[in-house]
Amino acid sequence: MAREIPLMVPDIGDAEKIEIIAWIVEEGDRVEENQELCELVTDKAAFPLECPNNGTLRSILKKAGDSVKVGDTLALLDSDD
Repeated sequence: MAREIPLMVPDIGDAEKIEIIAWIVEEGDRVEENQELCELVTDKAAFPLECPNNGTLRSILKKAGDSVKVGDTLALLDSDD
């Protein structure tokens, strides 16, 4: 049985502004552990949000162009584990 995992903005140091640049996957896509899901950018660097487990991306809660902060839930994953 799949379990729901919230995909949250990780702690990336002292970044004040974080923006979602683009989603690489879409709702309903099968995803694998360590697969890049979206690109995030701060005022200092860009970095990917990686998938923590194999599963299906159930829903995207924040869209490209949205400003987010550490701990915000970006999407929900139905994990195979």
